[in-house]
Amino acid sequence: MTGRFRRALAACAPPALLAAAAVTAAPAVPPAAAATAPAPVRAVDTGIPNGDVIANLWSWNWRSVAAECTGVLDPAGYGAVWVAPPAESLRHPTGVWWDVYQPYSYRLTGRFGTEAEFAAMVRACHGAGIKVYTDAVINHTGAQTGTGYAGTVLTDKYDPPMYDRADYNVDVCDRAIANWSDLWEVQNCELLSLPDLKTGSDGVRDRIAGYLNAQIALGVDGFRIDAAKHIPNEDLRAIFGRLRETVSGARPYVFHEVFPGEPPRPQDYFSTGDVLDFTYADKIKTAFQGDIAWLSSFGPSWGLLPAANSVSFVTNHDTERNGRHLSYKDGATARIANVFQLAWKHTTPTVYAGFEFGDPEQAPPNSGGFVTDTDCLRGWHCLDRDPAVVGMVGWRHAAGNAGVTHWQSPSSNVIGFGRGDRAFVAINNTGGAHTAQYSTGLPDGAYCNVIDDCATKVTVTGGRATLTVPAKGAVAFHVGR
Repeated sequence: MTGRFRRALAACAPPALLAAAAVTAAPAVPPAAAATAPAPVRAVDTGIPNGDVIANLWSWNWRSVAAECTGVLDPAGYGAVWVAPPAESLRHPTGVWWDVYQPYSYRLTGRFGTEAEFAAMVRACHGAGIKVYTDAVINHTGAQTGTGYAGTVLTDKYDPPMYDRADYNVDVCDRAIANWSDLWEVQNCELLSLPDLKTGSDGVRDRIAGYLNAQIALGVDGFRIDAAKHIPNEDLRAIFGRLRETVSGARPYVFHEVFPGEPPRPQDYFSTGDVLDFTYADKIKTAFQGDIAWLSSFGPSWGLLPAANSVSFVTNHDTERNGRHLSYKDGATARIANVFQLAWKHTTPTVYAGFEFGDPEQAPPNSGGFVTDTDCLRGWHCLDRDPAVVGMVGWRHAAGNAGVTHWQSPSSNVIGFGRGDRAFVAINNTGGAHTAQYSTGLPDGAYCNVIDDCATKVTVTGGRATLTVPAKGAVAFHVGR
């Protein structure tokens, strides 16, 4: 969340103009459902059980998420899908992507579809064995007045339909955060003028829990807590204590967005959920823009969060825009960075699939603001479908709990390593093909290169294999295939 609106809000029109523009916009209902959902590129069931990899289908509409769960994520072996905020939000007249992080009501009809479509998406994903996690924007409500995607009109930012002025921290801090090193300010003042909810209040806690429980009742399995660092952990504990069990009888899975470098610390939230590890993505970018041979010791000594308390990523919707992390614009470098993430044994990995953009404020493909069906050939970058990534999701499952073994670096920016006697991968981060012999630890035999969906084969003899790894590419194989 930190940094998300810094430039965007500064460039926005005055609230009165926004309100007028929003009221005169197209009717506040999503477009009619398409006759058929977009056909996935890969829909052949590989028989791979669902594992731990989370597909972050950011800003996809509910129809497209449902189709992806059944046609791509389940056959590939993904375990969960993480989707955008389902609440009704500000309907910005220019359709900027970040309007969905300004809640207008806790109705589940919004930019990505209706509540019925949301419920159908959850059912479809569950039917495919895929868990569903949503972005939960519970630190604040909308900063700008106007009209929401379900028709809610907001004329006072402290008076949305679910809260009153007394439900905000405006009585203790009526301004934006000025000192980001002051914990009290970070958790009581307004994040970029977004009205800060009084999460220490039982009434506010009840309403937040009610919003989350409404999603759980429809089958949602967990939440990514947006801007978690701006909410005291004890308040989150009280809110989560009000949540019902999921349909599987488990507590909802929670993972937090806690941007590092300013108080509070990521580890301050371990008692209420896992934490997205920004340092993981920082170091991945450093290595893949330097020499990946450095990664031999990749782990806690690099400053990473503990594996048991974290979720990793190569990029997300904020950091691909501000250049902090690798993104689809880095081409094959970002692709093989994701190969490494899926191969390395550390923590729960996420694979990000968003839309292409020229302007950091650019809206996802839409009609009247409502996001249209995902077209992976135009306007979207569907990394979750990339053959190399799909192959590595299955590779990760085959590797199981085996630790990293057989680390080798036959040349600068070229590495190979295994996971016990189950799987092996070689990654080439140079601009030319590289050939070397590797000690794989795998039983002798012929194997399928899962990076290219078995277009090439690998032969292991005496535990060794000679591999020609393409420029900015990889070769990966595992037992059982």
